[in-house]
Amino acid sequence: MIVESAALPREGLNRPLITLSIMLATIMQTLDSTIANVALPHMRGSLSASLDQIGWVLTSYIVAAAIATPLTGWLCDRFGQRHVFLASVLGFTLASMWCGISTSLGEIVVARALQGVFGAALVPLSQTVLLDINPREKQGSAMALWGMGVMVGPIIGPTLGGWLTDTMGWRWVFFINVPVGIIAFTGIWRSFPRDAALRRMHFDMAGFISLSLAVGALQLFLDRGQQQNWFASVEIWVEVYIAGLASLYFLYHTWRTPVDRSFFDYRLILNRNYVTGLLFIFIVGLVLFASRALIPTMLQDLMGYTAAAAGWVTAPSGLGTMFAMLIVGRLVGKVDLRLLLAIGFGITAFSLWQMQGYSLVIGEGDVIWPGVWQGLGMGLVFVPLSTATFATLSPEMRANGTAIYSLVRNVGSSIGISLVETLLTRNTQISHAALSTHIDDSNPAFQNPAVASLYNPHDAMGQLLLNTEITRQATMIAYIDDFWLMLVMTLAVFPLLLIIRPPKRGEVVKQEMIVD
Repeated sequence: MIVESAALPREGLNRPLITLSIMLATIMQTLDSTIANVALPHMRGSLSASLDQIGWVLTSYIVAAAIATPLTGWLCDRFGQRHVFLASVLGFTLASMWCGISTSLGEIVVARALQGVFGAALVPLSQTVLLDINPREKQGSAMALWGMGVMVGPIIGPTLGGWLTDTMGWRWVFFINVPVGIIAFTGIWRSFPRDAALRRMHFDMAGFISLSLAVGALQLFLDRGQQQNWFASVEIWVEVYIAGLASLYFLYHTWRTPVDRSFFDYRLILNRNYVTGLLFIFIVGLVLFASRALIPTMLQDLMGYTAAAAGWVTAPSGLGTMFAMLIVGRLVGKVDLRLLLAIGFGITAFSLWQMQGYSLVIGEGDVIWPGVWQGLGMGLVFVPLSTATFATLSPEMRANGTAIYSLVRNVGSSIGISLVETLLTRNTQISHAALSTHIDDSNPAFQNPAVASLYNPHDAMGQLLLNTEITRQATMIAYIDDFWLMLVMTLAVFPLLLIIRPPKRGEVVKQEMIVD
């Protein structure tokens, strides 16, 4: 039978107001993924929490969002995009207000979890709406605008969060969402078309529970692994077993369940462009967010930058992203998408090559320009990647497709951050041990009287100073090793560009789908 398209109508819409409203909501959500990080020390003192306990402020948000993201497709089918958008913005805004007025750790952890639940649908749904309301020739520009919100938000989050925390207090990290949420809600209420709830999808409880357990356990494993010393902890083993068993059951259940009753539309994995796009966005999430997590800590721990100064130095990478997206939005449809992706990944690889040349004596410019290049490269990748991924999907599959796309990007960023932080710790220990073997009286450096007096290996103070300096040098080596790893992973994706099938000029995905 013929199933009516779930796409929104394109005639008579106030596209500028719809676009502005949903992008405000998107930026609000993506900003919150990083804006609270720099405020944790202040929150810890205010809420009388330990270092381990305050980490749940971040973990609860990440896990809740990961679990709720796959629900986006079913919610839109059940209630309509307008109602889901309004409920998400309203819930996220109220949860942000609750975060700001929380007086205990338990309160703020619950409020952050609610932020994650309500905010989960905003990014994939905004992408779906922008694709729906724009004709094919304008979808490249629409994805450029959407990409700005998704990528720039996490980059400027630490800078804005540090400024708000220093000038107005940590609670304003959350209160800032309230006026933005009110404006976004009002704009969506006034401009968003009323769409019917199609109710074609049955809610697959077994599929949802198994996928939620798998994703939630994986996120806990990645977020708490380093803190719990990985597989030396019983908690980590439990999370691995839950994630593995739940994943296997989800795959088995999905395979045996008819597509119209399954929580996951497995026809998505039969689309070559879509599957390749998932692999690429996984790499993008891994490389972009991992490097963004490394550089601020490197600047603060090794080079004496304050949190605000580190934020200002890394913020220009967002300018590179914005500039690239403004350009690439006009090129999509005119230039082969594979060429744009190759250029973007090439520029990203160049920036990582520059980063692997870092040392303890670099200046601000040495940090700013590789960041700008990386932002430029990722901006060139993000728009054509989004366009190519969804070019061959029918509109009724977009809500499910964008939800999985966002989930894979978030999982990639979580894996990337966990991977580089683990390697940073272990490679620091390895390099420290290797450097320590050269500290003896035969080392030529100790022939200098000033060095021998200050760093005397036979004196307690000298040993302390030596250990501090060796640790700094070893940590810098470990950072360079991480940048090398991300460079290799970026270069490894180039052969995959041959798999992508660029959409033909004038090609239009049918608005109908024939199902059994």
